[in-house]
Amino acid sequence: MSLDKPYLDVPGTTIFDAEQSRKGYHLNQFCMSLMAAANRERFKSNERAYLDEWAMTEDQKLAVLARDLNRCIGLGGNIYFLAKIGATDGKSFQQMAGSMTGMTEDEYRNMMMGGGRSVEGNRFIGEDGDAQAQHQPQGSAGKRVGH
Repeated sequence: MSLDKPYLDVPGTTIFDAEQSRKGYHLNQFCMSLMAAANRERFKSNERAYLDEWAMTEDQKLAVLARDLNRCIGLGGNIYFLAKIGATDGKSFQQMAGSMTGMTEDEYRNMMMGGGRSVEGNRFIGEDGDAQAQHQPQGSAGKRVGH
């Protein structure tokens, strides 16, 4: 018997529930390892070799290597654990969050200072708000030059 999960219909949102926790266990443990300076140095010196020490899926490893935080979340990563990757790279949480929306740091900060995204069109999948998949990524950071 599966649980009713009405929150799966919220656009742009992955809820870190028990299923996600199980899926991302090794990914999140890897992230927590980055709290130790020696592990951060080992990771930075050979990222792939360090990742291969963890029982992560290949998709999880590739998402980490690409610093695709949205993909990491989809694969069970928890943003509070994933923040350790950003800190290892010298990124602020604001920079990381901006990268997840395709916005520059300034665009993301200005959006949040302006009250965040409107709830209009963002209450469930299928509406036409700015958090809907067809409108992602947003901002100039997500756009290629010349497009």
